[in-house]
Amino acid sequence: NLSPCRFYLHPELSNDLVGTHPPGAHSLVAVSVGYFLEDFVDMLCNQKLHQSWELLFHHSVVIVCFGIAVLLHQYVGFALVALLVEINSIFLHLRQILLMANLVHTTCYRLNSAVNLGTYVLFRMATLAWMARWLFLNRQSVPPAAYAVGTLGMAVMAPMNVILFFRLLRSDFCK
Repeated sequence: NLSPCRFYLHPELSNDLVGTHPPGAHSLVAVSVGYFLEDFVDMLCNQKLHQSWELLFHHSVVIVCFGIAVLLHQYVGFALVALLVEINSIFLHLRQILLMANLVHTTCYRLNSAVNLGTYVLFRMATLAWMARWLFLNRQSVPPAAYAVGTLGMAVMAPMNVILFFRLLRSDFCK
């Protein structure tokens, strides 16, 4: 996992998210590609397309971006930063479990909703904003094809995350 501690332990990450990564990072990103592929196939087989098209699209973008990092052994540091987003997934999944268990009117659900929204802002929105800023500031040192993929990835993820944020806000706090 990548935490602020990683930047302390591997300060070279602060300067080079393209060619530098800590030991085990490549394997972590590769395993993440496998997870996203498995989840993609599971959704295709077990959910209706109109229910899952946004997640399928999200997974497609992640698989392409992370796949490039794995195959080229480049941008692994950038992919590690992107994995911070998945910290929030814990609370999004717990929210779904609580909804399926019909526990919406419980303290546990309300607490999870607050933590979910907080981690959403911190780990999804702030991380993606930081990544977009990094990509923009480092555009001269990133090859045009990689810059295009990264920019497209950010252009897809940012609006999707803003829309989901407002859906969560409306669903859990504006009833």
